[in-house]
Amino acid sequence: MLESVKTYYGQTLQTSDDLKTSACCDLSATPEWLKPLLANVHPEVTARYYGCGLVCPPLLEGCRVLDLGSGSGRDVYALAQLVGAGGEVIGVDMTPEQLEVAERHREYHARKFGFANVSFREGYIEQLEQLDFEPGSFDVIVSNCVVNLSTDKAAVLSNVHRLLKPGGEFYFSDVYADRRVPLALQDDPVLYGECLGGALYWNDFHRLAHRTGFPDPRLVTDRPLQITDAKIAERVGTLRFVSATYRMFRLEALETACEDYGQAVVYRGSVPGCPHTFVLDQHHAIETGRVFPVCGNTWRMLHDTRFRSHFEFIGDFSHHHGLFAGCGGDLPLDFTGERRDAAACC
Repeated sequence: MLESVKTYYGQTLQTSDDLKTSACCDLSATPEWLKPLLANVHPEVTARYYGCGLVCPPLLEGCRVLDLGSGSGRDVYALAQLVGAGGEVIGVDMTPEQLEVAERHREYHARKFGFANVSFREGYIEQLEQLDFEPGSFDVIVSNCVVNLSTDKAAVLSNVHRLLKPGGEFYFSDVYADRRVPLALQDDPVLYGECLGGALYWNDFHRLAHRTGFPDPRLVTDRPLQITDAKIAERVGTLRFVSATYRMFRLEALETACEDYGQAVVYRGSVPGCPHTFVLDQHHAIETGRVFPVCGNTWRMLHDTRFRSHFEFIGDFSHHHGLFAGCGGDLPLDFTGERRDAAACC
């Protein structure tokens, strides 16, 4: 299947127009602040973009970033501008044709940005240990619609955990299903290449995250996928798919549930580009200057990471008050496009 995926992305697909689903993000879904950065990316690199979401979290200046499944390098070159001359972005991909495009335009982007902070490596994201990266050497790892293509997702997440610094973040977009994808569809090369055959059932993803050291995945954004090819739509039947962006932190003390310790945070409004509100995930839009009650996990995600200096912290872990009010186990993803009213949540 890996060889089939290499062929699909290296030879079958020539531009994003060749995709048969709406997995690829269009420009209308791109936030305004990102558009000038993407305008600096070479058109050939952009034309061979096959991602499904935005993988540019805030506060990246000076960070060392790894992009898993970097393809032709669109996200790498966008991230390069965000980390700046003092940071570094490394792209890993298994497809020689894609890497050739990324490498061919490396000097172009260095001249465009005024600095060179990008490199690319050929390799499999399931076998990152073969690339000799130092454990705990990356501040942020990103991936854009690639984990679903992996045939060993546990190895991917385990390696991500190993390579992140303590407090580091895995910020990634991927495709998920509302149930387990039947084996017959998993074995279809086109469905797999279109990011459907290898999509995890969303709850299996959560279980896998827990097993690999990420006990509290946080959903940032999600959108239902439309299957525009009639033959593929007929094959998948009632299966539903969603493109979702998650963030997960390497924090050893995180718990698998949102526990209440009577804590709160106050956002200083100092993260660049976020003067009024800092959005951690779909349930945490933290207004500047307002006391915002949080669970213990959220407190740690802000206190023990690169976000610490941008918040005031109230409380500690000396008193436990049980489960944080409103923390439930309902379906977190929106497979229909008709978002339910959000329940109270930590």
